[in-house]
Amino acid sequence: MRHSTCLIISLTLLLTSLAHASDLAKEQRWADQIVDAIFDGEPVTLKDAELEFLAIYTPSATDKTGDAAIVMHGLGVHPDWEQVIRPLRTALPEHGWSTLSLQMPILANGVGDEEYTPLFSEVPGRIEAGISYLQKQGAKRIVIIAHSLGAAMGSYYLANHQPESVIGFVGIGMGSSSKPVMDNESSLKSVNVPVLDIYGENDLGNVVASAEAREKAIESKKVKLSKQEMIPGAGHFFDGKDEILIDEVTVWINGL
Repeated sequence: MRHSTCLIISLTLLLTSLAHASDLAKEQRWADQIVDAIFDGEPVTLKDAELEFLAIYTPSATDKTGDAAIVMHGLGVHPDWEQVIRPLRTALPEHGWSTLSLQMPILANGVGDEEYTPLFSEVPGRIEAGISYLQKQGAKRIVIIAHSLGAAMGSYYLANHQPESVIGFVGIGMGSSSKPVMDNESSLKSVNVPVLDIYGENDLGNVVASAEAREKAIESKKVKLSKQEMIPGAGHFFDGKDEILIDEVTVWINGL
């Protein structure tokens, strides 16, 4: 089944590669590398308007089945990335939240985040495909949890789309950008669901320096339960701080 998942994705990427900004060959390489190594969860093939892409679905391990989280990775990586993404996508089901970790649009290795602007037009289709899939699994309440560049994609999406099923947004390691479409502060001013802005004390300079501006953007919306949280001693990838990150996220989403 997992080999057929890769084959389906491979054929579709070959046919559509010229029409998309994402590096579809790299997406395929990631799929080839990770699908057979997934122990928690099941690889699934999702489809936006034109393109099939990889996601990993992990159902709730409890009898609570109506809550789910879309998980979105950062710059150039994949939906089972060992830092931040895998810990969250595998731990949340133990707390009653099914997870769907999406392969987001990516560029070649070595490309900076400022060059990702053209890919943001591909973000809504992938998130909406994820929402549709989760609803078919019985999800009624969905949160979006995203790290780094994925958080910029998430805040951008929610600033421009307001699906009724999405009840909250967790942005982890959110930074600022000179590109408005990628700037979390700008997007957060238009996000109408509760926001948890979580970052590390030793996060990237850009993330730490823009924390006050993000907090003001969140506060300007006056949405109940929105808050910013700094994790002492944590870096951008929360190495050694996974349990604290999982606890902070779980407590907050369980309070929605």
